[in-house]
Amino acid sequence: MKNIIVVFGVLLLLYSCGSSQKSSNTDGSNSKEVKLDVTSYAETITSGELKDYLFTFADDKFEGRDTGEPGQKKAAEFLKEQYKRMGISSPLGDDDYYQEIPESYFRGGIKSSENVLAYIKGVEKPNEIVVISAHYDHVGVDSDGNVYNGADDDGSGTVSILEIAEAFAKAAENGQGPKRSILFLHVTGEEKGLYGSKFYTENPIFPLENTVTNLNIDMIGRIDKDHEEKDKNDYIYLIGSDRLSTELHNISEEVNNEYTKLNLDYTYNAKDDPNRFYYRSDHYNFAKNNIPIIFYFNGVHEDYHKPTDTPDKIEYELMTKRAQLVFYTAWEVANREKRLIVDGIGKE
Repeated sequence: MKNIIVVFGVLLLLYSCGSSQKSSNTDGSNSKEVKLDVTSYAETITSGELKDYLFTFADDKFEGRDTGEPGQKKAAEFLKEQYKRMGISSPLGDDDYYQEIPESYFRGGIKSSENVLAYIKGVEKPNEIVVISAHYDHVGVDSDGNVYNGADDDGSGTVSILEIAEAFAKAAENGQGPKRSILFLHVTGEEKGLYGSKFYTENPIFPLENTVTNLNIDMIGRIDKDHEEKDKNDYIYLIGSDRLSTELHNISEEVNNEYTKLNLDYTYNAKDDPNRFYYRSDHYNFAKNNIPIIFYFNGVHEDYHKPTDTPDKIEYELMTKRAQLVFYTAWEVANREKRLIVDGIGKE
């Protein structure tokens, strides 16, 4: 009997220690248990699934996804079907995943087009919105019949959002839905002049004053000439992270140090950058409305805007880490108690 009591006491002590270790950190967002969970969701973003998606999305059957043309319409339908398959709804309701943009909105004879929208509703602060965006259009087919598949530009960003959305959806299924709502925004017409993001910000589905941040992904599948050496190629360019919110910049740095450990290169974030990349992708239409942004970018390479930008040239393991960085950043922004502080207005 005495031995039984001793054994019971030891087991009780072990259980108590295990419980206290699990709950010793009372800050919910920083506990070991939650960190383990977010990592498990980030790890559902895999190189294999990204590759499968991109070899489909950057296939000739989408005819270079030129804005308003049949190939772009097929690409929009493909995105819609993926969200339906994953059980992720549209903020527009029912079966409508398209924000229609009329032909009259465009210049130069561009036909009507559509942004593709999907949405996970926040469980605590549903009216506050985190927007994750990428453009899904490209430049079509040339006069010789060459298809510009745009695997990196911006098939890489497009399919990364699909994987990020699935990670958030799995968390929601497990009762760990984001506090704030997440809008997955696939914009059209970027190659023609940022039309899709401009239309969205002029006709927002959710009020811009409720939009906490825009994380924009435009080309994250390749390595540029400045990072070709093996000890330099584990990188991503970040643009704009500190322009409107120092807090967003710090969050980005912290989650990278904790999880992905990429080299964050701010070369193109310089205000005197002659390339002016800060103004050249869809995040800018959010930034000019004083919404904090981060633009994720791998830099220009020899296949930029050429028919040779094909999915076989993508660095899928590196692309996976980059997509995971976006996910971790969105997760932190969506789940923190207070919304981001915007302290950079008027400093541009």
